[in-house]
Amino acid sequence: MVNYKQLHYFWQVARAGSIARASEQLDLTPQTLSGQIGLLEASLNTVLFRRVGRGLELTEAGRLALSYADEIFEVGAEMEQVLTSGEIKHLMPFKVGIADVMPKSIVYKLLAPAMALETAIKIVCKEDRLERLLGDLAIHRLDLVLSDRPMPSDINIKGVSHQLVECGVSFFATPALAAQYGQHFPQSLHQAPLLVPGTDTSMRQKLMHWLDTQRIRPKIVGEFDDSALMKAFGQAGIGIFTAPALIDDEVQRQFNVIKLGQIDAITERYYAISAIRRIHHPAVVAISAAAIAETMTEINIKQP
Repeated sequence: MVNYKQLHYFWQVARAGSIARASEQLDLTPQTLSGQIGLLEASLNTVLFRRVGRGLELTEAGRLALSYADEIFEVGAEMEQVLTSGEIKHLMPFKVGIADVMPKSIVYKLLAPAMALETAIKIVCKEDRLERLLGDLAIHRLDLVLSDRPMPSDINIKGVSHQLVECGVSFFATPALAAQYGQHFPQSLHQAPLLVPGTDTSMRQKLMHWLDTQRIRPKIVGEFDDSALMKAFGQAGIGIFTAPALIDDEVQRQFNVIKLGQIDAITERYYAISAIRRIHHPAVVAISAAAIAETMTEINIKQP
């Protein structure tokens, strides 16, 4: 039988990311924690952590154990609330993985339909690299993964990718840069200072290919995996930057910048990736349905 005290120690270390950090949170010595986790591994006859440099990384078995531990201690917290307050407030968990290249404002727009359900939802968001999130999806630790690209074909995971949004790309600049490079867009981008997405983003290749076909050679003064950081540098006047046309108004308002123009030949696409087993989660259904409705509305607007 599982020793739940040892399981709790494992759970705390996995969430904290290191034995040292978890020992501070639990007010225990690192040796005590390490010993307890060793006993748990021995009782389960499996390795839950592997050492990577000075840190720890969950093994595949560790990831599976963590998914069960999350549910066990979440139910325990709910039981404590019910017994102490007498109120039953069960919220359906909706665990979402967010690819670390996703713009946060886009993420909110995509997830909003789930929060509007009549069924009370408790949303749990985890941000990481797509490959790691798909691993969690495979062991049903996540219900959904949001990404800027569909599930890679070379990953041996049963699942389905749903395209939620497709939009053009807009270019933004501070008023000073807009006065200098705003006329004759997009040719004005030639030799202009430009901030670009990092190489891990799907947009980077599309943007560079389009610039090359237009014979536009900007000065690349920065590249960023984090779109929010790129916008912050753009707000400081370091260079012109791009963002999905879907959030034009928000970008101009939040960062006090001017839209130079929009290129529909470059498209941003965002996907919801779900494991086949979890395809009927009501939140996933709501998000997909909202995306379909929005697409149909756009088609009707474009028709003469």
